[in-house]
This record gives sequence, structure tokens and C-alpha cells, in this order.
Amino acid sequence: MCCFSRPVKEVSSTNIFARSDGLHRQFIVYAMSIETETDVAMILPLPVKVPAGERDVTFINLKDCPEFFERMSEGFPILEAPVSLGLSVVTDGVAKTALKVMQVGDFEASFVPTVKDFARLDDRFRIAPDVWKKLPGYDDHGFAVFKLKPGAAHIHPMAFSFPRRDNSRLFFPTVHIHDGQVHIFAEFDHNLYCQRNDDDLNLLDWDESHGHAASFMPIEKTKILIAPDQHCYRRVLSGVRPNRDTWLTSAMASPHGKPS
Repeated sequence: MCCFSRPVKEVSSTNIFARSDGLHRQFIVYAMSIETETDVAMILPLPVKVPAGERDVTFINLKDCPEFFERMSEGFPILEAPVSLGLSVVTDGVAKTALKVMQVGDFEASFVPTVKDFARLDDRFRIAPDVWKKLPGYDDHGFAVFKLKPGAAHIHPMAFSFPRRDNSRLFFPTVHIHDGQVHIFAEFDHNLYCQRNDDDLNLLDWDESHGHAASFMPIEKTKILIAPDQHCYRRVLSGVRPNRDTWLTSAMASPHGKPS
């Protein structure tokens, strides 16, 4: 799933799509069902190329393609079971310039270049630095932040691209923070999807779509996110698993290798 700035009642049916652009950027499409009683932000840590700036992440509006993952699932055999913002604030007496906020479909979105830059968001939409310290390896990450409204909803997919730190692997944001605490293990309810592009990816544990993406995806609505003449791949992550992000490595690399 993902990280939230405040506790949420329920999160389910998480779907994530990843693809490189064949150069130095990666696309992410993210969707889920959520129930929350208050304003909350969904926060996705990103292994961006450093140093990162506010404009390094490009948000993509998929409001006109709410069926993105429903159509994606049509390219594969049916699963046996369903897979279930910016304000100027003062910190330490010093005024911080507010981060840029963009309207992306039904969301307000910002890119937070570093952990320290969370001080430039309203405290409702950030996770405290001491929480990130409990997750080693995130001190040099950037963060995509999406402001969500109270209530229960299956929200339209959120999409963006970011500059890759490691061009040999695809990244899926799956680390969990749902209650302000960092847990060693977490309950997963994920469908992960990807396209190979020119990457030599290790897809041995992934299902392959029955045809090219153009045969089941609404290509005209997916903008630059989908390569129409390539197959898609799917992996299901469910049950209790180590609470960490997921990397899809090169077929020639160790699956336990770390990003450079």
C-alpha cells in the first residue's frame, strides 16, 4: 500500500503500474480504495536521482481514465479471488516557502524533494521526520504527496514520472505507514503491473498478458504511460510480508541488490 500522514480506517485493492521511459525516468500509476474520517495525504517515497528539485516529478492527470486498472486486469486470466496541501509554515522560528501545489484530476499534489522539505507542508499532510528515521534508507528520497478528502471512495488512478536513480531496475512504492508507526511486517493486498520496455527485467514470477496492451487498454486515455505494442506483466502480493518497497531487477542482477 503506501504511507499516510494520519491514521486511516481502511485501505484495500491497491494497484500499481510501473514502466521506464527507456531513458532516465520511470512512470508510476497508483490506485486504491480508502476510507478515512479526516483530511489526509497519501505519501509515496521515491528513489529520485539526487539532488532533486520541486519540478523534477511530473504529475499526469488520469481523471478521464478511472478504468485504467480494470482494463489492465482484462489482459490477464481472472484471479481466483479479488485483490482485496501546501501552506507556508514556521519551523524553528524560520518561515518556509510553501511547496508548489498542483491540481491533478481530483487531487492536489506536490513533490517534496527531501525529508526536510516536509516542513513546507501543512502538518496534516506530512509524516514527522522521526518516523522516517525508523525506515533506514529514505533520508535521500523524494516524496509524491496527494491530498485526499474524508470519506470512503475508490479514487481514480494517480500518475506521475520521476528521474530514476537506478536505471537497471523498476521501483514499486509498497512500504506501509498507516497509523503513524513503522511495523516490520504489514498486510499486503496488491496487484503490481509493469511493461518491459527496453529493460532486461527478471519476470520469471510474473504473469504475461495475452496480447499487446493496445488489445485491452484504452491507449488514447493513458497518454504516455502505456507502450501500446508491448505486453504487460502482473504479480500479486498478498498476505503478511516484510514492510518494504518492491524492486523488479534486471535478469542479470541479484534480486537482493541495492540501488546505486
